[in-house]
Amino acid sequence: MAGRAAPTARRVRLGAELRKLRERAGMTTTQAAALLGTSSGQLSNIEVARFGVSAERVRVAARAYSCTDQALIEALVALTGERRGGWWEEYRDRLPARLLDLAEIEHHGVSLRAASGLHIPALLQTAEHAREVHRQAVPAMSPPEIEHRVSYGIKRQDVLYRDGAVPYRAVVHEAALRMRFGGPETARNQLRHLLELGEYPHVSIRVVPFTVTDYPGSGQSVSYVQGSVPALDTAQLDQAHGPAFVESAAQLEQYRLLFDRLEAVALPGPESRDLIQALVREP
Repeated sequence: MAGRAAPTARRVRLGAELRKLRERAGMTTTQAAALLGTSSGQLSNIEVARFGVSAERVRVAARAYSCTDQALIEALVALTGERRGGWWEEYRDRLPARLLDLAEIEHHGVSLRAASGLHIPALLQTAEHAREVHRQAVPAMSPPEIEHRVSYGIKRQDVLYRDGAVPYRAVVHEAALRMRFGGPETARNQLRHLLELGEYPHVSIRVVPFTVTDYPGSGQSVSYVQGSVPALDTAQLDQAHGPAFVESAAQLEQYRLLFDRLEAVALPGPESRDLIQALVREP
């Protein structure tokens, strides 16, 4: 059986979750393969996403591993149905693979959260703002790479506009709102864009003002994608070398707590909107 050169993020997650179930059951790949009627090599290839796996094989594996969480089993079965990637595949040879994984994870999420201290969250950025941010990258990006990143970023934002768009909640520090990437007019247009997006019923944008005395976390930009079950949630951290994904249950719980604490200190929606409007009026 030939392996796929670029497995989808969903296949990678499916393999990782099957490995977790096997390890919780206390089985080696050799022991599990014997129960599943396959070889340990093929099972290993499934767990590292070189090979796909059928829905029926997932159910058989769940029974072998004594998994009784039916919601998780059905969520894992759903991951087997993705045979090819979406719009992000057109960037396969242009952008890092982790960026494509991020778009795929967001596309299939059931709700999205974002927190940012110094930057506007990517799903809320205008093209002009994003272009200026990418121009500040170290090492410097070429003009074509910048344009690929901008067009990719705009297409990512479809999760906010498509039919059946999922809930999106962002907490942004006032410092990010005061950054003037591209100059005053680009900055004002970005703030106006936030106000427009805030009118969507499924979008919540709240601001942590300079006046608060508590600011949980380190100020690192974090996105959180809720999966169909909590075990399939994903936290994404912005790193200098690209996005990093967090998928362990203990760490995911920490990030859920972080978002709850940030929302607790942020201004309510109407007051956040008032602050953004005040910044638009500043010279």
